[in-house]
Formats: sequence, C-alpha cells, structure tokens
Amino acid sequence: MTAQVRVCLVGAGRAGKVHANSLIRFTPNALVVGIVDSMPDTLQAVANEFGISERFLSLQEALEKLDFDAVVITTPTFTHRTLAVTAARARKHVFVEKPMALTIEECDEMIGAARDNKVFLQLGFMRRFSPEFATAFERIQAGEIGQPMLVKSLTHGPGLPPPWARDLRTSNGMLAEVNSHDWDCVRWLMGSNPERVYVETANFKGAARGVDTPNYYDTAIVNLRFENGGLGSISGVCPCDYGYDARVEIVGERGIMQIGDMQGQPVVVCTDRDQGLVTPIFRTWPQRFEWGYIREMQHFITAILTDTMPSVSGEDGRWAVAGVLAGTKSFLEERPVRLSEVIIGAGVQ
Repeated sequence: MTAQVRVCLVGAGRAGKVHANSLIRFTPNALVVGIVDSMPDTLQAVANEFGISERFLSLQEALEKLDFDAVVITTPTFTHRTLAVTAARARKHVFVEKPMALTIEECDEMIGAARDNKVFLQLGFMRRFSPEFATAFERIQAGEIGQPMLVKSLTHGPGLPPPWARDLRTSNGMLAEVNSHDWDCVRWLMGSNPERVYVETANFKGAARGVDTPNYYDTAIVNLRFENGGLGSISGVCPCDYGYDARVEIVGERGIMQIGDMQGQPVVVCTDRDQGLVTPIFRTWPQRFEWGYIREMQHFITAILTDTMPSVSGEDGRWAVAGVLAGTKSFLEERPVRLSEVIIGAGVQ
C-alpha cells in the first residue's frame, strides 16, 4: 500500500476549501482525516462538502482526539504563530498560508519550533508552483534573459477585504494580505534579498464603501532596491472591481520576460462593432492559480514522505513579512526604509 500523510485542515474558509480540494482530489498520498474551525456552521458545511468526518472547534481538541501527521493552516494572520507553534511542538509538519505572521519575532518563533521539533514548515507561496511561474524561473536561471535588472509584480484583487484583513493591527494591511505573493516573487525571481523600500498609498474607494479603518488604503505602489543592485516594483489595488489580476515582468541584461496575462480563457468573441472584442478574465484567485495550489500541496506531502526539506521555507515567509513591515513603516513615515530597520538576525529554518 502506498504511504499516506494524514492531514488535519485548520481553517474552513475560502483558502481552506481550496486546499481541501487539492488534497482530496489531486493528491493521492494525502488523507484528510480532520478539520478545525471555530465557527460551527462553517465547520459543518465545509466538512460535509468534502466528506470529512472528524470535526473540531480548536486545534488543541484535534490534537487530543485525532491521530495525524501534518496541519494545513488557513486561518487569519494573527492566529498563525500560536497554531503553527502548537502543531510543531506536537511533532506535526506545518503548512501555513501567507502572510506568515504579524512580526519578525513571531516568524522566528515558528521557524524555531519547527526546527527544534524536527518537522517541516512550508509557506503558502503557490505562485512558485504555478506552471508559468515555475517555467519562467527555470528560464531565468538558465540565463535566457541575462541577469535580471528590474522585476515588476502586480496583484489587483476584486473584492473589499474583510475588516480584520484591512486593519494594520490584525493583518499588516493590504501590503500583506493582497501583496505577500508579490514580495516573495520579486525576491525569488531577482535572486536577491530586498535592501530598501519606498511606498506610496492612497484611499480612493474606502469612504464610498463605509470603511473607517485607521490608515486604510486600497491602492499602493512599492519601489524596491535589492542587495545585488537590482530594482523592483509592486503594484497593489484592492478592491479593483474588474477581476483578479496577477502579472510579472522581468527585464534582464539581454531581454525581457512577462508572466501571466489578463485573459482568463483563450476565447475571444466579437458580436458587434460597438462592443468590439470580448474575452473572459480571471474572476477569482482560486481560478487564476488553480494548479499552483494543487502543486504546492503535492510538494508538501512529497516532502514529508521523502524527508526532504520543502523548497519554500519559513525563511522565505520571514522575508516577505519583513518587506511588508518595512513598506508599512515607509508609507506611515513618508520615507524610504531599509530592511535592516525591521529585520535582525538570520532566523534560518
């Protein structure tokens, strides 16, 4: 019989459902044996949808009553540290969604707990596993466009984030909740850590939508300098209303590479001269990165079965959090901020 990793899902929201789908329908070596959520109605609905019989209102209850090997954490950011550390200390491998945590200290505690208890910690940076992003990375590594000089990444999301996700105190705001993948992508594709950031933000739509969260913004532009001298930018808009949009452009010494487009399907329709050409776009992030989510779960399970360190580590999550913290400090203080102002120590997994 093929070995299986017994997984307990922690969180039954949208991301939890995406990972449940990836594990149950696309990862034969994974067996989802339980699910945790503090909201009883949500817990029952998602458990019923995916046929998960063991249901718990807390991770502690699951640890006391259920035998499993790993957790997949998709709860709000401010809960990640406690859940990940609790699971690691119980000798469970940990997959945690982005953003990793709220502070560098929380990231270090999560990394340390995984290291000390000899379990793996993988971050949910699914773009690294999305076919077009993975192929682009390989071609950059092969030297096809030469040394990257400039990396530009954007994420524009269609919907207004929930109150906790747009509050700097519980999520670090949109730079974290919407743009964490961009922070990881630009560092990964440039092949260098960020050194300095400067961020401008604006609030165009908040008043009309009844948002009164302190320091709320729906639009951000980040300028970056990397340790190797490369430059970068991140564009964030949420809500953008038109759909889900995630694209990257890399300018190298010998050429340019573009990843992704706005066209959700290779279908173009023309019905009259007034309307012109019409093509579907991506409406949601699960649709845009379906195979990235599937492949990152498969990678996590394979890492456990083969006792091989996951390719996306706690250190990668830590750098993304550091970028967010430096970026937030930049727009609040209206100045460029060096990463050394917010990140101290190695924190290596």
